[in-house]
Amino acid sequence: MATSFLTLGIRREIVSALQSSGIKEPMPIQLQAIPVLMKGTDLIAQSQTGTGKTLAFVLPILEKIDLNKPYVQALIVTPTRELALQITKETKKLADKLDINVLSVYGGQALELQIKKLKGHPHIIIGTPGRIMDHLRRNTLYLSGVSKLVLDEADQMLHRGFLDDVEEIIRQTADKRQIMLFSATMPAKIRELAVRYMRKPADIRVQSQNITLDEIKQIIVNVTEQTKLDKLCSLLDEYNPYLAIIFCHTKQKAIALNSALIERGYDSDEFHGDLSQIKRTRVLQRFSNAKLQLLVASDIAARGLDIEGVTHVFNYDIPHDVESYIHRIGRTGRAGETGIAVTFVTPNEDSYLRMIEQGIKASFQKLKANGQKVVTDPTKSDQRNVREAVKKSADRKTGAKFEKPKKKSSHGGLNLRSRRKPKPLTESPRQDSAEPAQGKSTSPAITSSNRRKTTPTQGRRLR
Repeated sequence: MATSFLTLGIRREIVSALQSSGIKEPMPIQLQAIPVLMKGTDLIAQSQTGTGKTLAFVLPILEKIDLNKPYVQALIVTPTRELALQITKETKKLADKLDINVLSVYGGQALELQIKKLKGHPHIIIGTPGRIMDHLRRNTLYLSGVSKLVLDEADQMLHRGFLDDVEEIIRQTADKRQIMLFSATMPAKIRELAVRYMRKPADIRVQSQNITLDEIKQIIVNVTEQTKLDKLCSLLDEYNPYLAIIFCHTKQKAIALNSALIERGYDSDEFHGDLSQIKRTRVLQRFSNAKLQLLVASDIAARGLDIEGVTHVFNYDIPHDVESYIHRIGRTGRAGETGIAVTFVTPNEDSYLRMIEQGIKASFQKLKANGQKVVTDPTKSDQRNVREAVKKSADRKTGAKFEKPKKKSSHGGLNLRSRRKPKPLTESPRQDSAEPAQGKSTSPAITSSNRRKTTPTQGRRLR
């Protein structure tokens, strides 16, 4: 008999809410983590994006909240406001059915509004380290009653310089607390943090090969910096993605690329750390509602965004580490749907490609800039076998050859939301779209001399 949420100790009201959202069986990390957390044991969990880790810690927390105690009993700390909002949305779906009060606190939102809501005695707080520290300093938030503490994406909090704040937050919680540490990687400083504050933690690791291989077709395209933009536009025309995220290394690059795509007639907008919270929220709403086809983003969008219908991810700039690659492409192929991830590689970036291949234990389908397949070294038979196994697996699941995406349903045809008709190409660009900053250097592929005008007869827009 298969293990269910009920057999894991989750009450029927929550299980019914999960089923109404289409979640019927626990995922591997939930199967391993929930029994440990229900016992009150500290936990270190190493897990990639898309593996279901949010419910792995949210469900046990909901089971332990005491409605008769009008103070903060659980705190979930995340590195970004987008991830905080995503976890809050997922938690409130279940908490509202149990009359559990959930509140998110993050930068970019008015402090006064948050202070007012904090007076409503939330049971669960979900927030970013900086804003949580703001409230602690103002004495508008007290954590002495917090017995459940989650540090989500702990490695990213380290990379963003939040570790000192995280330690102070930990010290402000109850002495008898349960700490749940979730992270894609476990750098030495994160392990040291666990040793200092956790009591005999359980340690679980969940592999995510099914996330990166089975559900997502990964393609490598060899380009030069000068041909990269033209090749991106060519693939956008060929695939006609329902929704696509295009990742760049820096916000300056994202701004410049977005401007170039708009000039060529694409329905695009940018998403990066320089945008105000109001603009970030507006852009994400338009994108998630399919009123915007392309989102050009920095790595801030690689974690915490769970948007239905993202059919394609383009790594305009190849990631420089395996975890960033996994998180980026994890924006597609979610919830059992298939997706396509295309990564551009210039001649001097082969070392990054080899590192990623080794990290996910697979080789990619490689294409030249003209679309021809790259002939691999015939001595590398083991890599060819892996690639063929992945293709056969995809064929068995979809019932179709996954060699070349069909124009009308490269995303598997599972998303039935209607598409917008194209805007006239003579329309002026939106006023809220930022232009490239003056004096910033951009890739030669997106300078004005290489941009080509689009005529109304080209018909590149959504049908």
